[in-house]
Amino acid sequence: MCPMELRNIAIIAHVDHGKTTLVDAFLKQSGAVRANARMDDCAMDSNDQERERGITILAKCTAVEWKGIKINIVDTPGHADFGGEVERILSMVDGVCLLVDSSEGPLPQTKFVLSKALGLGLRPIVIVNKIDRQDARPDEVHTEIFDLFAALGATDAQLDFPTLFAVGREGWAVRDLENEERKDLTPLFETIVSHVPAPKLDKTAPFTMLATTLEFDNFLGRILTGRIESGVAKVNMPLKVLSRDGKVLETGRATKLLTFRGLERVPVESAEAGDIIALAGMTNANVSDTFCAPEVTVPLKARPIDPPTLAMTFGVNDSPFAGLEGDKLTTRVIGARLAREAEGNVAIKVSESEDKDAFEVAGRGELQLGVLIENMRREGFELSISRPRVLFQTDDQGNRLEPIEEVVIDVDEQHSGVVVEKMSIRKGELQELKPAGGGKVRMVFLAPSRGLIGYHGEFLTDTRGTGVMNRLFHGYGPYKGSIASRREGVLIATETGEANQYGLFHLADRGSQFVSAGTKIYMGMIVGEHTRDNDLEVNPLKSKALTNFRTVMKDDKQDLPPPIIMTLEQAIAYIQDDELVEVTPKNIRLRKRYLDANDRKRYAKKLAG
Repeated sequence: MCPMELRNIAIIAHVDHGKTTLVDAFLKQSGAVRANARMDDCAMDSNDQERERGITILAKCTAVEWKGIKINIVDTPGHADFGGEVERILSMVDGVCLLVDSSEGPLPQTKFVLSKALGLGLRPIVIVNKIDRQDARPDEVHTEIFDLFAALGATDAQLDFPTLFAVGREGWAVRDLENEERKDLTPLFETIVSHVPAPKLDKTAPFTMLATTLEFDNFLGRILTGRIESGVAKVNMPLKVLSRDGKVLETGRATKLLTFRGLERVPVESAEAGDIIALAGMTNANVSDTFCAPEVTVPLKARPIDPPTLAMTFGVNDSPFAGLEGDKLTTRVIGARLAREAEGNVAIKVSESEDKDAFEVAGRGELQLGVLIENMRREGFELSISRPRVLFQTDDQGNRLEPIEEVVIDVDEQHSGVVVEKMSIRKGELQELKPAGGGKVRMVFLAPSRGLIGYHGEFLTDTRGTGVMNRLFHGYGPYKGSIASRREGVLIATETGEANQYGLFHLADRGSQFVSAGTKIYMGMIVGEHTRDNDLEVNPLKSKALTNFRTVMKDDKQDLPPPIIMTLEQAIAYIQDDELVEVTPKNIRLRKRYLDANDRKRYAKKLAG
């Protein structure tokens, strides 16, 4: 039995406001990590993509001990696309630490996670972080946070939240900026212990636990993490698993119980109600299922997850270069991998497409699906990915509804005009315009999700890379009508082989290029963007005719502008409905859906007819 008192908290914030860095300081100052031990920055971001992108993608648990009290801490994602992770995790905790940047203030994801936490009745602690920034405005941000609480319908008890000011990177927090010494996180530990209630759950009732996260281990099999809602868990105790509708999915035994201590999971013999544990031993259990003692017949209530708003088609790679770089190519293998992803990530839905050789994968946004595709290509998959499409709904009167997003944009004043113009083209409606300090303005739009697909790159170009755009799902609204798509056509290769300097040089005046000399290309592959609005078939393999004459001009030294190299998300956002992104472990290529020119003409006629 665990003799220590418990506190369960989640760290929530907008992306890049400092959650994971603060957890690093928790681990160091609590003694969970030895003083002389080497610990990477953002130690909780263990996933390769989390380190590369600098964001948290998967919610993770850790625990620290402070003055005999065990504090279970959950580090949650800050990006709206991974909101499904946040929603599940909040059901395990009794309080939240809300981090807000002292300069940027509350942003869309702050509003999203806070509304979920307040709706569950959780007790919030507010931390105004990064107050060492030159443009910090802690008092104004504190007022904005209070206004946000009030706007979200917080109760009087929730509005009476304690506030601390901190620099997570330096590992200190204070209640009073003027009079307290800035030395460590003791004020924050004290606030958590005094403000967040200990879990009040029945330890004498039969064992029940709601699974909130799922992962696979080569030795232990399926490991599901959750909070014990009642009773005591013991190793080798008999268990059964109930689905959300009360059906018995399987029976078995708890072969392993793991609890969290610092960065490690430690095997234990037993754990009591209120503690967060990881449990192994079941082969079919899933997220949102109930683990319970044999005598329990009613499952625990699982929180509903907001529905996905965006879908893409994942198909086999049927290009001429298929199978050259990856080893997972078939529909069966792709389907099995997507089914496994949908098990652990309840925000993703997978279904078979109409033609049975591809899969419709629906999720929260381009970034979430982009992370899934990137993981699959690193595992050796080859895929063809379609243009994202939004998922429409219909109201009771038969009217078409589409997903609407709240878009918060911070830009320099001189760029505000072009942003308003581009957002209006995409059917965005300006809701709020106010100064944001430092010569910047903050604009809030409500815009349809389909109008924002592919806009981020154009936005960065328009604002010279200085603009910041944050998006959050707002709800479903009336269909806004047609929206103009990409204006430029593309350059399509007519031959298969290696592009050469001479051929690309003579295409330079036709538009921007996506390939360089020596790049292997095939017929139907997109090699550049046309300067006009129509597609143009070109031959980058064209070579110089050899003659017996020499010229004074050094025409063999032909300088080319560097090609445009797109990231996976940029490529997915760029393509049109008749185009695909070919994804392999080593390359990302753009191509036409139909590689043969005659097939493309037939497809165009079919659409026109």
